Amino acid sequence: MVESINTKVDLVIKGSSMLGLGSYGQIMIGDRGFEFFDDRNVNNYIQIPWDEVDYVIAEVLFGGHWIPRYALRTKRNGTYTFASKQPKVVLRAIRKYVEPERMVRSLSFFQGIWRGLKALIHRKKH
Repeated sequence: MVESINTKVDLVIKGSSMLGLGSYGQIMIGDRGFEFFDDRNVNNYIQIPWDEVDYVIAEVLFGGHWIPRYALRTKRNGTYTFASKQPKVVLRAIRKYVEPERMVRSLSFFQGIWRGLKALIHRKKH
């Protein structure tokens, strides 16, 4: 059985992890970290302490009316993407433990295309 890293839990909500094949489970936000526990496989879990979180990236669409997914970028292990029914509630709970400067919006579709074109042009010049 997996033991939680949190001593006090602020929020438990159903969600899904986009790591590899999507898996459904419970997202738990507490005083020591962000946790995801898979419903089907007990050994499939993700525990991210707050001091390991570098950025929280939210994909914001339609002027902030819809947030389909959010990601936690860690200092050493990469980016973990999650989705839940109430992402605003989850992000507000995370905001208690992560500085507001570390919570950012992801690039829009056109911003990503523009950045890629600029990188391509810059690469051809050199």
